[in-house]
Amino acid sequence: MGIFGSLKDLGDNPWLVLGGGGLKGISEVGVLRALSEAGIRPAGIVGTSIGSLIGAFAASDMDWKDMWDIALAMDRQDVVQLNRRVAWINGIRQRSVFRGATLRDYFSKILPENGWEAMNIPLLINAVDLGDGSTEWFGIGGRLDVSLADAVYASSALPVFYPPLEVDGRAFIDGGTSHPLALQRAHEAGASSIIGVDVGAGETGDVESILEQGMLAVHQRIFAIMTWRRRQELVAEWDGPPLIYIRPRLEGYGTFDFDSVEYFLEEGYRAARKALSG
Repeated sequence: MGIFGSLKDLGDNPWLVLGGGGLKGISEVGVLRALSEAGIRPAGIVGTSIGSLIGAFAASDMDWKDMWDIALAMDRQDVVQLNRRVAWINGIRQRSVFRGATLRDYFSKILPENGWEAMNIPLLINAVDLGDGSTEWFGIGGRLDVSLADAVYASSALPVFYPPLEVDGRAFIDGGTSHPLALQRAHEAGASSIIGVDVGAGETGDVESILEQGMLAVHQRIFAIMTWRRRQELVAEWDGPPLIYIRPRLEGYGTFDFDSVEYFLEEGYRAARKALSG
């Protein structure tokens, strides 16, 4: 039980848990490359925030090379478009700084056309109910009445940056708000071993840089502090199935650091190879 770092002890078909971390989560594609080269095909996948997107790619058996190409081709305009009403009088009452439709449409474009039906590996995606704080699960063993693109959007709807997904009178926000690395859900789903990928922000931040960037950066840093502590406590106290914990070197990189995508890909690959050979 607990954390180990040896491929020989992993067993057949572990579950893969992909955490959230904004664009830093692109490093999970590098992890999938390393798993593919090691002959590891997950028995199931749990994805949070950007991990839900990468998880959906993997669950549909998309080749890591195609994911790599999608990541390198991603442009800021694909996912970040300012909600201009924020600058209006009473703009502070707007639900988000960025337009949710832009991100939702991008997900719809790059995800499999037939949605959940394209999933060849069981996939679970989490989002948080803005009203009561409960976690909602989409996918196998959860809700399938919401489209795959909407579920991925809900899990990625980072508060203040993107508006919640509204469904049947409920509003859903980023899954990392409650479960930034959902190891327990994989355990509950029957995982005999788990590979957990932590791509969230680190313990410390550059205060001067954060303050220079303004209130959004301050908000994001507060969110990062809270999720960092939850992730560290979860891993330190883990007593579930054997776990390989992969933590790429992502300190100092931002949530929307488009200039570092190639580094994220390579660093995810490096970190996974190291963890699997430990």
